[in-house]
Amino acid sequence: MPTRTSHAEWNGTLKEGKGKMKLGSGAFEGAFSFGSRFEEDPGTNPEELIGAAHAGCFSMFLSALLTDAGFPPKSVTTDAKVHLKAGPVIAQIDLTTVGDVPGISEAEFLKLAEDAKQGCPVSKALAGVEIKLSARLAV
Repeated sequence: MPTRTSHAEWNGTLKEGKGKMKLGSGAFEGAFSFGSRFEEDPGTNPEELIGAAHAGCFSMFLSALLTDAGFPPKSVTTDAKVHLKAGPVIAQIDLTTVGDVPGISEAEFLKLAEDAKQGCPVSKALAGVEIKLSARLAV
C-alpha cells in the first residue's frame, strides 16, 4: 500500500502568523491562520481537512460493504462536521450519510453504515474522538 504525504509550514506567532498546507499529490494547497482555524476568517484549517478525509473514507468503505453484501450503491454522500472545543481538542465528529442503494432495506443499510463507521481506516485513526452517525436511504 502507498504512503501518502502532506506538508505544512507556519510562519510567525500563533495569533499573528500564517501558514500553508498542501497535499503531496498537488491536488490541494490552502492557506490557514489563527482566524481560519479558531474564528470565521477565510482559509482552511486542519479540522476541515480531517472532515474531508473522514467523509471520503467513510463513503468509500460503506460503498465496499454495500457491494460485498450484494447491494451495489448508485451513490453514497457523506458530510462531516468536526467539532473543535476549548483546549483545543477535536471533541466530536458528526457523519451524515445518504445512500442511493437499490433493493436494500433500511435496517440492512443502517447496519452496514454503522459497520463502516467502526471499520473505515480514518475512523480507526480517530478512535479517541466521539463519532456520531446519522444515516438514511435516499428517497
